[in-house]
Amino acid sequence: MSTSLLRPPSLLRLLGAWRAQDSAEPAYRQLAQALRMLVLDGRVGLNVRLPGERELAAALGLSRTTVAAAFDRLRDEGFLESRQGSGSVTRLPTGRAETPLAEIDPVDGGNFLNWTHAALPAAPGVARAYGHAVEALPAYLGDLGYDPFGLMVLRRAIAAQYERRGCPTSPDQIMVTNGAQQGFSLLLKWLAGPGDRAVIDHPTYHNVIQALQRAHVVPVPVGLPRQGWDIDAMEAAFRQTAPRFAYVIADFHNPTGRSMDPATRRALVAAAARTHTPLIIDETMVAMGLDFAPPPPMAMHDPSGRQVISLGSASKIFWGGLRVGWIRADAQTVAALGRLRTTMDMASPVVEQLAVAQLIDADVGLGARADVLRSRRDHLLGLIERHLPHWRVESPAGGLSLWAELPRAEATALAALAESLGVRIAAGPRFGVGGAFERFLRLPFTLDEAQLQAGVDRLVEADARLHARMPKGRDSLALALEADRLI
Repeated sequence: MSTSLLRPPSLLRLLGAWRAQDSAEPAYRQLAQALRMLVLDGRVGLNVRLPGERELAAALGLSRTTVAAAFDRLRDEGFLESRQGSGSVTRLPTGRAETPLAEIDPVDGGNFLNWTHAALPAAPGVARAYGHAVEALPAYLGDLGYDPFGLMVLRRAIAAQYERRGCPTSPDQIMVTNGAQQGFSLLLKWLAGPGDRAVIDHPTYHNVIQALQRAHVVPVPVGLPRQGWDIDAMEAAFRQTAPRFAYVIADFHNPTGRSMDPATRRALVAAAARTHTPLIIDETMVAMGLDFAPPPPMAMHDPSGRQVISLGSASKIFWGGLRVGWIRADAQTVAALGRLRTTMDMASPVVEQLAVAQLIDADVGLGARADVLRSRRDHLLGLIERHLPHWRVESPAGGLSLWAELPRAEATALAALAESLGVRIAAGPRFGVGGAFERFLRLPFTLDEAQLQAGVDRLVEADARLHARMPKGRDSLALALEADRLI
């Protein structure tokens, strides 16, 4: 497994105001706690090499002894491992990574609830689609099965789906990938290199932030206002930072659930064209509308696919186990990506491609699951309104989760305390750059109502414990340290 290096400037940005000056807690314990939170929250990945003790001490203005003591504490806890020639590498304590993530039995409070997955079980028809795929498979066995662009039957089905949505598309504008994340990785490698910039809406999908950081591409965050998108700020970022591309989730945005209206879509494409900035539009959530159907695709304003590159996926709407995604772009871009892909893998699995083609042709959407999701969304909103009325949560028009705003910057501390009570939640900084969104949590409404009740009950307890002994005016690091003591 390869090891990436986190340099001191990047680690300092992630740590932020890590030290509570008015705390009696020794500096080494505060630093260890701050680093532990970064690993638990996913802002520092696993198998990442931290800066050396001397180098980090100089960057933080501490003694090497203090940093060494913090690292020793993390090694004792299982969050760091020393490797010959590799320094100190992040890891999780034995057993934590293997913690069963099964859904909670609401009667048995001893079970663990993983409330971080915004995904659904398989849609009705998935098993039947696999059956059709197996029946169709013999016709493909005479071929090698290596096609980096994907089976033509699936590319035609995806192109026809774009046609139905109002955007003329030919199969040679489609490339099939192993999920949308592979599609983004291909585009990232093709469009940008170390030191380049990429504009992102902020907050955004956490795996995209991590992919940019692993590729040493600098994310340029453009904050989302209370409503919609700030296209003027987007265009300013395009002009001022000369990014290699911009990544935007226009349909039932993850994590906020908002949807970009048609006028804003036109304005964004026009701004990108004026500044010659390619747009990567993530459409993985496009089928997850609950209150209304999504507007026509962004690609409608650039049918050629030269300016607007679209990412799609079968995982959210059909099943996460169907690792099939796609890229829509101009034919030359698709050809270039196909050549690049052969250096990474050869093709997507044939049976899965045939199954997805069957599902797209059958126009399998949310169907009755939309009513279930609406009910769960409204149930979760009601629970928060009753039990956590000091939180601010708006009803999303689609997607799979709520974006809850807390009254104070304490999301990481609350997440740490909640985990000790048997529920894992995604704190807001996972979806931001530089420690942003400490006042936010993402709460999926994909669990059933009993499980949502159990999750909220535990959050209420965590919230009460966090503030029971908390003087007013404490900053987020002090809150996190207090949570650690309570745990």
